[in-house]
Amino acid sequence: MQAQTCASVSREDEKISKVINHVLTQVFGEEATDLIYRHLERAHSIKRDEVASKIDVFAKGLEEFLSSGAYAVERKILEDIYSSYGSLRRLEIEKDQMGSDFVDQIKCLVRKA
Repeated sequence: MQAQTCASVSREDEKISKVINHVLTQVFGEEATDLIYRHLERAHSIKRDEVASKIDVFAKGLEEFLSSGAYAVERKILEDIYSSYGSLRRLEIEKDQMGSDFVDQIKCLVRKA
């Protein structure tokens, strides 16, 4: 049972990491996205493939790097993640997350998957 749970979490982490990478690339382009990832690795010891599993560190590093602009990027990441789930599932998740911050919402998504 434990292996299945870990595999499920790993798939969710991968799904979330792909969305995060897509949004960063869409918003900033490839070069700036690489710059963001280098900052995260240098300043916070978080690698590109660890972003979802260390979402709190990612959010802190992104907020350091982008200042108040990070909130718009986090919102876009959440929108894209929510849209990747079915509409009923999305409504259930959004209802549960009213008032939660970015990190809490991502952690909740991984737990519910």
